[in-house]
Amino acid sequence: MNEHTYVAIMAGGVGSRFWPASREDKPKQFLDIAGDGRSLLRMTFDRFLKLTTADKIFIVTNDKYKQLVKDHLPEITDQQILCEPSRNNTAPSVAYTAFKLHGIDPEANFVIAPSDALIVNDTLFAANINKALRFTAENDALLTLGISPDAPHTGYGYIQFLDEQTATDDVYRVKRFAEKPDLPTAKGFLKSGDYLWNAGIFIWRAKTILDAYERYAPEIYALLSQGLNYYNTDEEQSFIDEFYPQTPSISVDYAIMESATNIYTIPAQFGWSDLGAWGALYHESDKDKDGNVLTGQVVLEDTHNSFIRAPKGKLVVVGGVDDLLVIDEGDVLLVYPRNREQEIKALRSRVEEQHGQGYV
Repeated sequence: MNEHTYVAIMAGGVGSRFWPASREDKPKQFLDIAGDGRSLLRMTFDRFLKLTTADKIFIVTNDKYKQLVKDHLPEITDQQILCEPSRNNTAPSVAYTAFKLHGIDPEANFVIAPSDALIVNDTLFAANINKALRFTAENDALLTLGISPDAPHTGYGYIQFLDEQTATDDVYRVKRFAEKPDLPTAKGFLKSGDYLWNAGIFIWRAKTILDAYERYAPEIYALLSQGLNYYNTDEEQSFIDEFYPQTPSISVDYAIMESATNIYTIPAQFGWSDLGAWGALYHESDKDKDGNVLTGQVVLEDTHNSFIRAPKGKLVVVGGVDDLLVIDEGDVLLVYPRNREQEIKALRSRVEEQHGQGYV
């Protein structure tokens, strides 16, 4: 393990497309979505212990989830939990992380990754991350892991890479980022062979990414650089509470990655899903002979290709349906076509408007 290797895990989202299991007071990163007894956050933390030590893993979250983070990761300290007072997308949170880590170690080389990805092969994942860390340690590079696509998925962003290897094998320059495409465009991406899924996993030196912010996102840099004397002190949170909400709400992809010219990618294959919605979990889960994924006590009759989740102590009986989501969380029952899962986020907002925050 390199002494300058750090990890930042992004764990501040609501997971609204996993409603009604994912709620405002306990979003999906704190749930045992995979069914192995660990939350997604715990699984992600354990995975990164293969790369560095626990004291060099930091959690970036909303301030309301600080105690939940401590409950799930008792081995980390308060100084390792970066508490955002507002949800301003990923660009401000990455900048905050970079300033903090650069203050700890001017040579810090770090991975920033979401807390809610499902990784099948942890060993191959670690090998790809280590390759990326070696590259960014030696080059002025902003590197993102790209996932070699196996289907024309319309729910992921894409990365187009140049057909030109750099001095390090399997590290390619990035030509452009593409937003979530429609199906014909996604099929074209897959056929071309030079597009990867954007996994939102970034590797860079703290100094390199801060230089990029100074050039491409000067408003964020100007605001957060005022805290140089406060990061990693008792005054850090007070500074962040005052200045962080003033930053623009923008993703790091838009703020930095679409403008910078020193962007690289590694095409990776370690079995990845972002678990952004129920359909991703359905795709990754074991199914019965009729294509159903079942959790809890469920009795079926003439039911196919459905995802059915029953709460503990409740029997759910379903019959005569296909391609359905049935998510029973006790106080909320969601019954919805599986192929319309992307509507759940908007549906959650309607429930909040009509019935209040108690159900979201």
